[in-house]
Amino acid sequence: MDAVYAMAHALHKMHQDLCSGYPGLCPRMSTIDGKKLLNYIRAVNFSGSAKTPVVFSENGDAPGRYDIFQYQSSNTSEGEYKVVGHWIDKLHLDMDALQWSRFGDGAVPSSVCSAPCQAGERKKVVKGVPCCWHCERCSGFQYQASEVACELCPYEQRPNVNRTGCTPIPVVQLDWRSPWVLVPVFFAVLGIFATVFVVVTFARYNDTPIVRASGREMSYVLLAGIFLCYAITFPMVATPNMAACSLRRVLLGLGMSISYSALLTKTNRIYRIFEQGKRSVAAPRFISPPSQLAITCSLISVQLLGVLAWFVADPPNAIVDYGEQRTQDPANALGTLKCDISDLALICSLSYSILLVVTCTVYAIKTRGVPETFNEAKPIGFTMYTTCIIWLAFIPIFFGTAQSEEKMYIQTTTLTMSLSLSASVCLGLLYLPKVYVILLHPEQNVPKHKRSFKAIVTAATMSSKLSQLASDRPNGEAKTELCEPKAGSPPPSKNTYVSYTNHAM
Repeated sequence: MDAVYAMAHALHKMHQDLCSGYPGLCPRMSTIDGKKLLNYIRAVNFSGSAKTPVVFSENGDAPGRYDIFQYQSSNTSEGEYKVVGHWIDKLHLDMDALQWSRFGDGAVPSSVCSAPCQAGERKKVVKGVPCCWHCERCSGFQYQASEVACELCPYEQRPNVNRTGCTPIPVVQLDWRSPWVLVPVFFAVLGIFATVFVVVTFARYNDTPIVRASGREMSYVLLAGIFLCYAITFPMVATPNMAACSLRRVLLGLGMSISYSALLTKTNRIYRIFEQGKRSVAAPRFISPPSQLAITCSLISVQLLGVLAWFVADPPNAIVDYGEQRTQDPANALGTLKCDISDLALICSLSYSILLVVTCTVYAIKTRGVPETFNEAKPIGFTMYTTCIIWLAFIPIFFGTAQSEEKMYIQTTTLTMSLSLSASVCLGLLYLPKVYVILLHPEQNVPKHKRSFKAIVTAATMSSKLSQLASDRPNGEAKTELCEPKAGSPPPSKNTYVSYTNHAM
């Protein structure tokens, strides 16, 4: 209706201007110019059907007139639309009449499609609606590189707290104040003092029968290996650098190879002596001290050559391992300062020593029937059995913790404690009883009746026959038969310390 009236008012005004009161169409209006009529339409001003003025703006737009409704509900009535304002040229809104039941505090909700993303979040734009997006937080080791992208931090870094950048990953190492370090260091210090005490005692009583019967030269070699087994603890827990890593490679297997090369030479010597005695009264070859030292040094040289080849193929150096403690949560990620020695390389370094342990154990089993008065066969046997148990327990612990976050601490402690326990077994079973006799019972450390090699072998052979016949004959007949002294033979002494060090090659 207002549109029709607007056209009518425009034509009426145009007729007044062009026809000057002429009834009907005058010649000037016979052909109406549309552009001129549009100017008259835009100029109209009358009260419309809604009793509101009908006017047009300079752009030909009618004024907006709107009532603004809001759907409101209450506990006493059902929901209904209520007028809360209107628009006539501008907005008129009754703020007190508005109701935002969703926000109990009366706060006005923001009229936006998507709120701005927080720090560390990227915009994931909604397909087809470029002005709307979802905020997605950067995950893992990612940081916010731009408004719409997350990128991974460099391998040695992790995202900061608000994920707007990257920071270096903290680097950790073994701490001297940690129980993982204090326990093996304590045992190593005790072992070193005990080893030095034994060496000093043996050196002071170097010419006494017990020391001589133990094989002085081989005893000192074995004590040197025991000392190195304790000493390896310190470079293992020290701050990794070129010097510490080099000492780890050299000493890790050297202490064990020295110790068990000496023990293997001893057990092999005992085995060959009594095996030779079963066939002939002639002494076997290579049982003199120089020969024993030469055999031991040749066995040790294998370990040294292997370490030398390792140095040439892969020079030692310290590295920071960021993968060992790279957890799912970047906040807990740590770098580990360590020597560039893999678990496989470490086991390879110990493999030769383990081979010596196994071989020595085999010889210890073979010489288990040697009489107690002949050298150290039985103490060496107990030493090797205990050592095998220690290293059998070491392997599952060492490799079972390869995926643990405490890998560095557990493996280092396990390895150093295994070395210290092996050294302690050797020291305790082979040398502390001798030191006890030397210091507290010197009356037993006196020269005994000396017997020739032929007499020694004969006694050993008779002892082995006695053991064999005792198992075959009932009621101890074998014991009665073999223990009857022959006419003219001297009675055997009880505690005879026998040494074969005076026999030539």
